[in-house]
Amino acid sequence: MLLLANMRPGGVMGSAGSYTLHPDMHLREAAPYLIEQDYSAYTADQHAVWAELVQRRMPQLRQHACREYLEGFEQIGLREDRLPDLKTVSSRLQPRTGWQSTPVSGFLPPGAFFEMLSARMFPTTTWLRGRDSLEYTPEPDIFHDVFGHVPMHAHPIFGDFLQHYGQICAGLITNPIALERMGRVFWFTVEFGIIRQNGELKVYGSGLISSHGECTRVLAGGCVVREFDLDAVMNQEFDTGAMQPVLYAVESFDQIYEATKMAEARLK
Repeated sequence: MLLLANMRPGGVMGSAGSYTLHPDMHLREAAPYLIEQDYSAYTADQHAVWAELVQRRMPQLRQHACREYLEGFEQIGLREDRLPDLKTVSSRLQPRTGWQSTPVSGFLPPGAFFEMLSARMFPTTTWLRGRDSLEYTPEPDIFHDVFGHVPMHAHPIFGDFLQHYGQICAGLITNPIALERMGRVFWFTVEFGIIRQNGELKVYGSGLISSHGECTRVLAGGCVVREFDLDAVMNQEFDTGAMQPVLYAVESFDQIYEATKMAEARLK
């Protein structure tokens, strides 16, 4: 596992605020899964499906997503009418926080996934669900990965948290019990995270951002919302195929970054 030694997480920040990755950074475990996005291969119907998915979600998200997500959506140049070109997304994202949206062939083994997070390269699938799966697909697609995840990577603190999370998990790869507990941190923050802003609950987790049904249920009070507590989160089991009965609300993104550091200390 390659980490960035003697560097600020994600790279060196220059005087203009831009990030550059260490020139020696390269991927070992993830390399076989890296692909190129063939943007020209997307059909007019696929662009139309993307537009339908985005336009279905945005009215609710403009009201109930956290401000960092909405700002990130604009900053990385996502469009409502066309699928994202990952090279264009990365060209806007990388100078802000060092992150890139990197196309991969599909599910990655844990070592490869954590290696990519450590390098600030978010594994991004390039296929798009069909019209028969607009509400839900069990396998993440480009809508879930880019629309759901990537806008948050434009936020510096969240970006630092996510990279550090990858580094921690890379060090736990031979400890399945500890890795499972860290997986719960990921689930209840990155995937199903909610945050209190100005006295209101806002969503930021990709599973809520990209799912109209589950987000609507949460906002309507259809699940228990508890204050974020690291011990509770690390011991909270979940079912990936079911609506979530319990979620945890944070007060800030600094909170989950610090909680991840605490988890690291406990699991060493």
